[in-house]
Amino acid sequence: MSASPIRIIGIDPGLRNLGWGVIDRDGSRLSFVACGSIHSDAALSLADRLRQLHDGLSAVLREHAPGEAAVEETFVNRDPQSALKLGQARGVALVVPALAGLPVAEYAANLIKKTVVGAGHAEKTQVAMMVKILLPRSEAMSADAADALAVAITHAQHRGARDLAARVAASADRMVSAKRSAARASAGRSAPRSRGSTATDA
Repeated sequence: MSASPIRIIGIDPGLRNLGWGVIDRDGSRLSFVACGSIHSDAALSLADRLRQLHDGLSAVLREHAPGEAAVEETFVNRDPQSALKLGQARGVALVVPALAGLPVAEYAANLIKKTVVGAGHAEKTQVAMMVKILLPRSEAMSADAADALAVAITHAQHRGARDLAARVAASADRMVSAKRSAARASAGRSAPRSRGSTATDA
């Protein structure tokens, strides 16, 4: 039985430029829907820049109505201030689809490159080239958009394995809970009942 068609949005977090890419998966077939970048104004306060990313990504979700989202995990930056700002932008990338009710997956950059290119340390140009091969109709005008499409492709390839792992874990949890309940019930039945002493008249 073939899997149901699903629309996926991939997100490449960034404070200055947040890349996004939407694809459809129908069985093993992937097709390009749309992609782009959301830009924040560096002249504004951090709060306003995060609001711009939030509003822009929310508009993309409303327009393209994806069913699932995937976000790239970010590298740890040596500059604490840059790492903090990137982390806040990534928070927007995670919370916007979550607020829209979408399941959100996260993927390491090396896994994305290995899935799309076949090598975990591929260059951005190689990623963009393979994205164009896998999605011939794609029109990524920036590296951020191409990276976001790569995130979506990665999720399309790995979501089945993630779902299976989640189902196995949930099944194992249910089995453990059932065994504990059975053990408690058995212990309750086997516990000796206390008998009250009978007083005798002298």
